[in-house]
Amino acid sequence: MNISVIGGDLRIIELAKLFDKNGDNVCLLGFENLEEKILENSKITKITTLNNSVKTADLVITSIPISKDGKYINSPYSNEKIVVKELFELTKNKKIITGNVTEKIQECINKNNNNEIIDILKLEELAIKNSIPTAEGAIQIAMEKSLITIHNSNCLILGFGRIGKILAKMLKGMGANVYCEARKQQDLAWIETCGYSKIDLKNLNNELEKIEFDFIFNTIPSLILDEKNLKFINKQCIIIDLASKPGGVDFEEANKLGLVTNWALALPGKVAPKTAAKYIFETIKNNFDLL
Repeated sequence: MNISVIGGDLRIIELAKLFDKNGDNVCLLGFENLEEKILENSKITKITTLNNSVKTADLVITSIPISKDGKYINSPYSNEKIVVKELFELTKNKKIITGNVTEKIQECINKNNNNEIIDILKLEELAIKNSIPTAEGAIQIAMEKSLITIHNSNCLILGFGRIGKILAKMLKGMGANVYCEARKQQDLAWIETCGYSKIDLKNLNNELEKIEFDFIFNTIPSLILDEKNLKFINKQCIIIDLASKPGGVDFEEANKLGLVTNWALALPGKVAPKTAAKYIFETIKNNFDLL
């Protein structure tokens, strides 16, 4: 296939290299600042204009997520702005793999009658696999920011979804005292069955006051650690928010209270770009008749 890769981080570059290794013809747009040695031993080419990039493409892959503001494609290796609207105007009737298609971007897609959009971040397979580098990255941040070991520390995980489950298992394996919060009774039952200490969301402020946590990891994309709960957290605790926007921490209030926080977004592409690219490649291969 002829594949056009438009914007993206090191994870997307590694994905382009996997397609190249697969025997596809790959071109890049929005990577003029990328060091040439990264593409050594590949047949990948760089294109300088959007029109040239997509006109012969069988498949277009954008940055994942596609955009931060809904206007421009994420292109950290470029000084030029690649306009989302222009991309969809030029790619009618083409297959496009992207991520995090917001309502604003969907409106742009609908306007241009492009009905072959694949939002790969909505696929459960990729979400499950991405929970592994996310959890590892969270632990890496915790270790870098703390003066204590994970072993024998008190760790609270807010939310017991994909990331929460993997993170709890890793922390337990490192010897941490793992507490997991959930709202649903079935999740609380699983927490207890897995050997972790359970905390019901409705009792969270009482538990925060009673237990001195060393690390708190939030995975819930809604405000959980608000002013009411933050005041019970000790100043030595490190709070790591893994949730997508709007996140689960009132960072302004946490800052006023002198708490250490870190909003760790898009960790797979930051901590393990090669593995994250492999997960995307596998997901595409397993779910779409493209390879």
